[in-house]
Amino acid sequence: MTPFKPEAYHIHIPEAALADLKQRLAHSRLPRQPDDAAWQYGSNRAYMARLLAHWRDGFDWRHWEARLNGLLNYRVALPRPDDGSHQIVHFLIEPGSGAGDGGPGPRPLLLTHGWPGSVFEFIDVIERLAHPERFGGDVADAFTVICPSLPGYGFSMPLHKPISPRQVAALWHDLMVQALGFKRFFVQAGDWGSIVSSWLGADFPQAVAALHLNMVPLRPPLTTPLNDAEKAWAAKAKQRQSSESGYYAIQSTKPTTLGYGLSDSPAGLAGWIVEKFHGFPGGPADKEPPFAMDDMLATIALYWFTDTAATATWMYWATKQSGDLALQPGQFVTPPTGFLLPPWDLVPPSPPGWLERGYNVVQHRVLARGGHFVAMEQPDEFVQDVTQFFRGRSL
Repeated sequence: MTPFKPEAYHIHIPEAALADLKQRLAHSRLPRQPDDAAWQYGSNRAYMARLLAHWRDGFDWRHWEARLNGLLNYRVALPRPDDGSHQIVHFLIEPGSGAGDGGPGPRPLLLTHGWPGSVFEFIDVIERLAHPERFGGDVADAFTVICPSLPGYGFSMPLHKPISPRQVAALWHDLMVQALGFKRFFVQAGDWGSIVSSWLGADFPQAVAALHLNMVPLRPPLTTPLNDAEKAWAAKAKQRQSSESGYYAIQSTKPTTLGYGLSDSPAGLAGWIVEKFHGFPGGPADKEPPFAMDDMLATIALYWFTDTAATATWMYWATKQSGDLALQPGQFVTPPTGFLLPPWDLVPPSPPGWLERGYNVVQHRVLARGGHFVAMEQPDEFVQDVTQFFRGRSL
């Protein structure tokens, strides 16, 4: 594969892989749980039994595969900033309305997912962002949407060694500027994507025109002591993470040990990920995840069929080694940045002044409800806020 030259890609999982999955699901052995268990111990057994049965007998992978193939798919070889070796990156692209008509055309918007997500996080919003006039909006708001899979996720394979968010930011810069020819572009992201995008803004401000993020991302430089509001918020964040961050500890220290179960057992993989689709939106222990089974299974199946459940965890290990979660003194994200924060996330919405320590914050909004997967859980709010934030901004 020639570096920087995207090649068209068609997704097709072999029938043998679908048959193998069905057979494995038919022989799933589920764990015991306490008699009073709902979701407070993790993924609920009764719910998981229904989900696995649906995955085996009701879920239609070909439908979701067709949705991906309904967009333009490419793969491209990009040089890793650490050693120059070529990393294969898969991306979706949907040219926005007005492309090629001789006018100013749609503006490029880079969407980046996180874990345990995938490009499926954005599958219901890409068309709305690229073609707003089809949904009652203004064609002047159209974007050309570029949605890559993080290295080690989906079809961005093989991944030979861990890669950090800051290194991915350099890959994304090359994807947009060198491979696709966008000298300036907009950025939107959550989860790992918000970390990657923040480093894009910090390291490549000449290319990033503006950022829109839906997670409290890089810790800013602590050049002054925390005030009372920040201290209270930090204590609240620590308390919340104490019950939700066990996955982070194992994925950042011994990811391969976990990988044996995730790579060999579809039930194990589903249990690991579904618990996050429940807990990250802050679901009560007696409530089911706020997503349709098929919407979750699309991402879970993508991990399964591409055998990326293990490699997707490597970024946690790389981040622990690199310290890529914090800006250092003198570092600042200078492009205009907007935040759309859900009330429930691993890190709760921060108090005024915290984000301004490290970002050029020009818009800050906290949603009335919901959690981590904003584009999936609240697509209307997501599209409206993204559109409003970038409206009128020039490249």
